[in-house]
Amino acid sequence: MEKAIQDLVFVSRKYGSHPDYVIAGGGNTSWKNKDHLYIKASGVSLATIEESGFCLLDRHKLAAIPTMAFSDDPVVREEEVKNTLLGSRVDPASGLRPSVETSLHDLFRYAFVVHTHPTLVNGLLCSNDAEHQVRRLFGPKALYIPYGDPGFTLFTLIRNEILHYRKENEVDPHIIFIQNHGIFVAADTIGEIDQLYEEVMAAISGSLPPEPDRCPREVSPLLAEVLPAVRMILSGDTPGVARAFHHDTVAPFIADAQAFIAISTPFTPDQMVYCLPEYLFIENNTSAEEIISEITRKTEAFRDRKGVFPKVVFIRALGVLVAGEHPMALDYLEALVLDFTRIALLSRHFGGPHPMTPAQIAFIENWEVENYRKKVSLGGRLRGQAENKVVLITGAAQGFGAGIARLMFEEGAHVVIADLNEEKGSALARQLNEKNAPNRAFFVPVNVADALSVEEMVRLTVHRLGGIDVLISNAGILRAGGLDEMTPETFDLMTRVNYNAYFLCTKYVSAVMKLQHRFNPGHFMDIIQINSKSGLKGSNKNFAYAGAKFGGIGLTQSFALELIPFRIKVNAICPGNYFDGPLWADPEHGLFVQYLKAGKVRGARHVEDVRRHYEAQIPAGRGCLPSDVVKAIYYIMAQEYETGQAIPVTGGQEMLS
Repeated sequence: MEKAIQDLVFVSRKYGSHPDYVIAGGGNTSWKNKDHLYIKASGVSLATIEESGFCLLDRHKLAAIPTMAFSDDPVVREEEVKNTLLGSRVDPASGLRPSVETSLHDLFRYAFVVHTHPTLVNGLLCSNDAEHQVRRLFGPKALYIPYGDPGFTLFTLIRNEILHYRKENEVDPHIIFIQNHGIFVAADTIGEIDQLYEEVMAAISGSLPPEPDRCPREVSPLLAEVLPAVRMILSGDTPGVARAFHHDTVAPFIADAQAFIAISTPFTPDQMVYCLPEYLFIENNTSAEEIISEITRKTEAFRDRKGVFPKVVFIRALGVLVAGEHPMALDYLEALVLDFTRIALLSRHFGGPHPMTPAQIAFIENWEVENYRKKVSLGGRLRGQAENKVVLITGAAQGFGAGIARLMFEEGAHVVIADLNEEKGSALARQLNEKNAPNRAFFVPVNVADALSVEEMVRLTVHRLGGIDVLISNAGILRAGGLDEMTPETFDLMTRVNYNAYFLCTKYVSAVMKLQHRFNPGHFMDIIQINSKSGLKGSNKNFAYAGAKFGGIGLTQSFALELIPFRIKVNAICPGNYFDGPLWADPEHGLFVQYLKAGKVRGARHVEDVRRHYEAQIPAGRGCLPSDVVKAIYYIMAQEYETGQAIPVTGGQEMLS
């Protein structure tokens, strides 16, 4: 990679990973030489871009675009321009689509161009006094461009202004401010780019009073109550995810309907693309039923008017609900809400807010280019056997639970890792999220034997993702011992973790699922206990564990009868021994080591001898693996006509009779 491209990647990531400059995959960067232009491809994230994320274009072909004749119809014209840009690619086989602002980047005589949408800058550019303030702060150093529809219209407008500036000053401007849009900064080195951005930010900040610290606010319990319903109301037949949040920047605009007017219309194209051009404002906020009723009514009216579900719902005095296809979409929505509410606050210092006009909004709504960018940047639809399912797994920090979490995440699930072990659980969540997939993994601390802890686990899950589709009650402990060794305290602990916890998890999760069923009666959900082969057959000197697992099957059958009217299926999976997990294989305390030291396996001299002894008892010749269990989980999820079952996954060691 040549030095200039290294610099381009570096500067792209620097600004692309800073939420004060770029949100939701917006902005773009470029570098050019005499013959070629490298520009960030549409939908590629600046924060993580590699050299392969830049589209390589022929500048000689780009130079001909201003002389071409295009249709007067804006929709046809933009399609023609898009195809012309595609025809300028040096490597069409790459499949990369050049940014709609490619021709703008090519206009500058400077090598590097970094276009961003900083919140501070847009606080100025989305104000009534934007032009005057830009001229006051920057004078002839910068160009101010009135709003123009993105694409060929904006390109033509800026081209004329640059040519005029070039004629007057014999150089190109380094900075261009575009009303209700953002900023272009151009220079021959990335060091100059940084210096110019620093000057811009300092100039705007210096004309403002000090901004107070603005922090997240506690989310009202009412919003947690309504989220499972809202998730279904705003997603249609295929549920997405939803989230509740509140913040100091939001609070001034949701005090009442009058205050909300200031943010009821979009400020920028990016805001529109992800959040849509309208938001719901819910006045009634005294009970969950009132909130749900008003959201239902206003969502129906929104769909009749716009043909889609709303994405953002403001609840008077309580906070914000956002709904999307997957957690990445929720991240974008939350970030954009915080961005445009801060823009509204900043604009007060520059003559008040200046949102987009109805005509400008209509253009963006119907523009295929922006819809394409949104689709690419969000990664499209999740695929896999668990696609877009919210899956809560207890005891998921290690062992079977961790294996299940990994495999289901790979198949498109949004995984909640619930466990006492925060260190391992958080590490697993971080590891899964490093894949940069649209789905997400979250760690939630829980003591499954404590009712309040379980209730909080469910509340946190709902706050993050809006609801629950699958509960996998996996947490368990094993303390073997016969009647002589077993103490009442150990027996009680085993019962609370292996039996009572299943009841507690089912109690609180099923309440969420019932609410989801009320607003999407066709949606099937699952509660699955990871039981054991010890739940199918007595276990010598292991009665505390086996008894709890036998009881778990009784709970499974009883819960199944009670919950199937709500399309909640309840089943158990009874795995054989997971020889590769810490219970058996831990080098210091695992059962293989314990059994070797105790001489339980006659003639065994090494741990491997003990392992082979137990593997020989299994017709399939090996221990159970998480992948074996997950296949059974997928069967249960796909099978809509089965509930109350205990499914053996034992390699033939235990068979139903």
